[in-house]
Amino acid sequence: VRLVESGGGTAQAGGSLSLSCTASGIPYKTYCMAWFRRAPGKEREGVAAIVRGGRAIYGNNVKGRFAISRDNGASTLTLQMNNLEPADTATYYCAADPTTCPLGSQSTYISYWGQGTQVTVSS
Repeated sequence: VRLVESGGGTAQAGGSLSLSCTASGIPYKTYCMAWFRRAPGKEREGVAAIVRGGRAIYGNNVKGRFAISRDNGASTLTLQMNNLEPADTATYYCAADPTTCPLGSQSTYISYWGQGTQVTVSS
């Protein structure tokens, strides 16, 4: 199983970035997919998740600014990040699970994780 993130980089506050995750080795369309992030010195935080039926859930810190979407044909996951804030600076990770993608502490049990991509937002 491979989850490969791309699209990280640097943006100014108020700007936008789009992250992508390409999955292989899993029956992608049946999996729950999610984005997490970890800032230096902080715990991992759930950003957004999307179940196989397309329903999305978001962490409180990104609601209204970020949008998660999936392309089952291409086995890709996208995170569109708008109105970025310096507090969004973190390493962002793609995650996949055959059953569920909890954004809270239960995320420990998610099966597969990518290596991460860095997002830096300057003020």
